[in-house]
Amino acid sequence: MLKYQHIADALEKYIEEHELQQGDKLPVLQDLMNQFGVSKSTVTKALELLETKGVIFQVRGSGIFVRRHKRKGYISLLSTKGFKKILEDFQITSKVIELDIRKPTTEAALNLNVGLDEDVYYVKRIRYIHGQSLCLEESYFNKSVITYLNNEIINESIFHYITEGLGLNVGFTDMFLHVDKLTEEEADYLGLEKGDPKLYVESIFHLTNGQPFDFSKVTYNYVQSQFFVQAVL
Repeated sequence: MLKYQHIADALEKYIEEHELQQGDKLPVLQDLMNQFGVSKSTVTKALELLETKGVIFQVRGSGIFVRRHKRKGYISLLSTKGFKKILEDFQITSKVIELDIRKPTTEAALNLNVGLDEDVYYVKRIRYIHGQSLCLEESYFNKSVITYLNNEIINESIFHYITEGLGLNVGFTDMFLHVDKLTEEEADYLGLEKGDPKLYVESIFHLTNGQPFDFSKVTYNYVQSQFFVQAVL
């Protein structure tokens, strides 16, 4: 994790642990530089990251303030931290349906920027929230980047393994949202009826150097799923 990302995480954790509310003021820029022992540019990047995520807002000449009105159970469409982190107050479990090494589909190869003859990890799993199906996930991981996966890892948090176990720096994500109806297979996995509504999200995750490493397709159970987006205008 890059230094500015570490600082952003530390500040977000501080806000959550101290239950700071909308409008509460954070330390000024110079104090943050002293606290973390870093340059002004590093703290500025951390604050910009938190501002983009909707955690803080800055008022020139007045300071840095808490923005987030966090609602429990809501999934941020702007977060790349995985359900275990986003829904940390909830019991999130997984059921692995498939895990193997294979050649990518044309779609996966295009989104991962790999050749059709290269190996990828294919993961298919159901995520549950308090025992109720939350979503069906299908993911393709570039094996030259994500060099190892097993059932234990994907039963827990793949994101945590990527950032902490492999020490990779996740940079940004491109997301494409679709509203559609469940197929029979999807409905069976999610415990719903064929033709029920679904939110279907395609995501391409990139490292900080721009290299894509994960192409995922997630189909959400409309009964269990709630979302939020905090944007900067």
